[in-house]
This record gives sequence, C-alpha cells and structure tokens, in this order.
Amino acid sequence: MDEQLKKSLTLVKETLEKANIYWHACGVLSYDQETICPPKGMEEQGEVAAFLDNEAYKLIKDEAFIQAAEELYDHKDELEPLDRILAEQQHRDYAKIKNITPEMNYEASLIGNKAYVDWLEAKQKADFSIFAPSLTAVRDMNIKHLKLRDEHSDDLYDDMLDDFERGVTQADIDAWFGAYKDRITPLLRRIMKSPKKIRTDFLYRPVTDEQQRQMARYLLEVMDYDFERGAFTTTEHPFTSGMGPNDVRITTKYDPNFFAGNIYTVIHEGGHALFDMLQPKENWDHFIDDGKTMGMHESVSRFYENRLGRSKEFIHLIFPKTKEIFAEQLADVTEEEFYEAVNTVTPSLIRTDADEFTYTFHIIIRYEIEKEIMNSRVTIEELPALWNAKYQEYLGIVPGNDTEGVLQDVHWTFSFGYFPTYAIGNMYNAMYYKRMSEDFSVEEAILAGDFKKINTWMSEHVFAKADQLAPKDWIREICGREFTPNDFLDYLEEKYSKIYEL
Repeated sequence: MDEQLKKSLTLVKETLEKANIYWHACGVLSYDQETICPPKGMEEQGEVAAFLDNEAYKLIKDEAFIQAAEELYDHKDELEPLDRILAEQQHRDYAKIKNITPEMNYEASLIGNKAYVDWLEAKQKADFSIFAPSLTAVRDMNIKHLKLRDEHSDDLYDDMLDDFERGVTQADIDAWFGAYKDRITPLLRRIMKSPKKIRTDFLYRPVTDEQQRQMARYLLEVMDYDFERGAFTTTEHPFTSGMGPNDVRITTKYDPNFFAGNIYTVIHEGGHALFDMLQPKENWDHFIDDGKTMGMHESVSRFYENRLGRSKEFIHLIFPKTKEIFAEQLADVTEEEFYEAVNTVTPSLIRTDADEFTYTFHIIIRYEIEKEIMNSRVTIEELPALWNAKYQEYLGIVPGNDTEGVLQDVHWTFSFGYFPTYAIGNMYNAMYYKRMSEDFSVEEAILAGDFKKINTWMSEHVFAKADQLAPKDWIREICGREFTPNDFLDYLEEKYSKIYEL
C-alpha cells in the first residue's frame, strides 16, 4: 500500500472514531429517552441527541473525509480484507447521503424525535390523529431523501427495503410471503377447527414486577448473557441498544397480566445482545460493526426466542425455576401444559405477543400497508381503517382501538421497510438451525443448559461474517445452499401439526 493510501485510511478511521463518540452519546441519550426520561423532557432530550448526531454527520460529510473514503474504494483491491469491506461500506453509505446536507439531516432527526413523542402520546390515548401529522412528515421526509440519491428505483419502497436488507426486493418478498400464505393459511384453518383445546388461563394470572425482574435475570443467565458488558431495564416498546463492544443494553416490558410476554421479550432482546457481544472484536476495530442487516439481526433474536425458547427442551430446562418464581400462578400447572400454552395458536392483535405460528401474518399486514403508503395508494388518515381490514382478512379479528391496532409499533416514527426483516429472519434461522444440527444435537445442548456450545457455534458460523457479506451470500456461506423459505414452513407444519394432533 502506498503512502497516500495509508494516509487516506488513517484519516477515515480517525474521523469515524470521532464520529463514534457522538453516536455513542446519542445511543445513551436515546436509551435514556425510552426508559427513564420524564414525558415532558422527551422532546428536549431528543433535540440534544439530534444535535449530537448532526455533529457526527458533519464529520462524515467533510470533503476531506469523502475524498479519502472514495480513494479507498477506488483502490479497494490494494487493501487488506477488513479495510476493503470498510471502503465498500463507506461507499454505499455515501451514495445514500451524498446530496443530503447536515441541515437536512438535522431536520430529519427532529422529525423522527417529534414523531416518537407524538406516537407515545397517541398510543397512550388510543388516538391516531395525534400521530398522523408526524407520520406524514416521516413519510414525506423519507421520500424526499430517497429521491435525492443519484440512483434510486422507480419504486422507492425497493430502496427502503434494500436499506434494511441489502439485495432483497419486493419481488423476493412477494414470493417468500406468497409461499407462506399458500402453505400456512390452510394449516391455520385446520388448527382453528382442531378439537384439541390448550389450556392458557394461567398465563394471564396477575404477577408482580419483581417476579418478572427475577425471571428476566434468570433467563439471561441461562443464555450466558455477560452482565459485565450488558444491562437490562424496562420500556414501552422493547429494544436492544449496542453502544460498543462492552456496552450492550436490552429492555423489556412487564405486563402484570401476561408474564409470558416478558419471558419471550427478554429472550428475543437477549438474542440481539448476544449478536453484538459475540461478533468478532476486529469488526469494531475496523469500523464495520454495523454492516449486518436487520434480517440477520432478527434471525438471531427470533432463533433464541422461538427455535430455542419455545422448544420442549427449553421448557423442560426452565420450568422448575419458572415454577419457583411464579409459585402461586403455576401451582396447578404441568410442564406439558406450560409448553403447549406458550405454543398455542391464537390469532391476536399485538405483534409482539403473537404466537410463533401466526406471527408472519402480522408482518405481511405491515408489509402490504407500507407498500400502499409508499406508492400513495392510501392516505395517512386511512391507515387505521386499512389496518383493521387487513387484520380481519388475515386473522379474523379487529382491533378495538388504535392502541391495539395501527399505533402498536414504534417503527414508523423513523422509516418504512424494517418489518419484513422479522419474517425473513425466521426463514434464515430455520436454515442455520438445520446446519447447526449437522454438527451436534441442539436439543441435547438445550437440555443440558449448554448455551456456551450453542453460542460458540453461532459465533463461528452466524456472527463471524455477518458484517462482511450481503444477506444472500451470508446465508449461502453458513448453510452451503441458496436461501429458501421452505425450511421454516416445514418446521411450522411439523411442529404445530403435532401439537394440535392433526
């Protein structure tokens, strides 16, 4: 590598190191805003975070940084592998923000912050009209920014999908979701007609926050969560925040009348945290730690939550401790009843509480609505009615108010295109679960509580190259074959046919 290229590489890394300080501070402020910040202080706190984010944005929009980063990209074949990936990532990122000024970026941050505050109020009051103006502003801002790109698709929603899951298009998702509907819809009808009755009454018995805190802590210990590098608390809409290699924080929500919600939220968010904790340290050192897509991330969180967390083996592992913590609530409950209860198929209104079987319908509904929004086939004001109609169509139920309907998710306070990654993630993890099973018995590892073995395999096969490869290449490298939704559909058919004795 010649001296000029070395100078450019040094400049890029030093600039990103400075920018990361601002982004880290933004992460802490955002975490605070969504956990303990008083309601009247949220908007002001968001404005502080927007300011700091914009300071970082100015650094990566500096002409010297841009020239250095583009020089690296032009000579990427002369760089060592991880620096080449850094150059490619910076080039992709620059193409997206090339024509977006710091002033425009700051305006977008303020729009997102106000949208979050308005969404929270609207959700608490079950009144979509409070959120509608901010949602309109979010949509218009996203469209404006996409159209400023030198190259953008005729259908801007494809670009939004690509931002979250690189290389995946509507055509791909239409085919994958079409396969899901073709195979799972008839099975759902059969399940709904099954004479098998699963007992679930005990899941709704009142519990205390302290019981749920104890359960959350226990589950994270089972997963081998590193409390020296990770924390957890509560929030309105659970999330995971990766501040750095030694600071990963998760959140959950305690529902006094549905303790299973906390159980699976903690496992889900714990999966996200393990991904950040166990990725190669060299990814952080080379500033490529955010190269992984949301589909990759959701595949991991839902792998722990569902493929492991709802398995018979995992229920057998945790049931004694669960019964100890919720002694009164589970006094008359057997292990088999608990297993069937957390796997019962019941069309429901709330995505985050949805059973594993019907969950993808919740995603399909949001995906189809997002397409309507981005193609201006529906007005923002019409969303509650469209939402309710979709729930009636796919799940045969209708929300009683906006809180349990169109306002339940936080995602539209910043963008569109995230939701499909949850379902794609389920399809990814079904493939690599099968690949893992070729190397050792996953079921025996769960029964033994040997999550170190599972996490080590995930580190070596799933996490190692996630920041370095596009999703379709990543899943091919893990599994040795092309992506397919069929492993996930096979799994659902086999598991739930057995549970419902079909």
